[in-house]
Amino acid sequence: MSAMEPSDKTLLIVYHSQSGNTDRLSRAVERGGSRENAVTVKRLQAASVGKNDLVHCRTLVICSPEYFGYMAGAIKDLFDRTYEDVRPMMAGKAYAIVIAAGNDGRGALQSIERILAGFKLKKVQDPVIHCGPVTPEVISRCEELGQTLAAGMEFGIY
Repeated sequence: MSAMEPSDKTLLIVYHSQSGNTDRLSRAVERGGSRENAVTVKRLQAASVGKNDLVHCRTLVICSPEYFGYMAGAIKDLFDRTYEDVRPMMAGKAYAIVIAAGNDGRGALQSIERILAGFKLKKVQDPVIHCGPVTPEVISRCEELGQTLAAGMEFGIY
């Protein structure tokens, strides 16, 4: 595998959802990102994400529910499956996190950020952490996040 080409403008949204809440939030990020025509937006369930998906994205959005104060097991599995093979090619890529929290989201956020630090990714936006039922306000925040990330990629900011 080769390192990411500078012209690669793929926003990769990785999610896991059982109740549907995280799915709805990830779809909102996708809608926002799709407003920028020069950026390719891919939204994939964590279980189906492969090494090439990670290597060939410029920006990564992790969307996870919070389970027992931790990220979803499918998100952790993705990191476990890919870490050694893709870590050298991930350094410097941008990331953001969206969490559908059952508690306060801090444990899930901390665990995801700890792993992404090992990948040497760069946090470029504050996380969206939402507790409770999905509201129009959090949908709007997720759409804004997707559009901001895609615009930043289009203009070479990340």
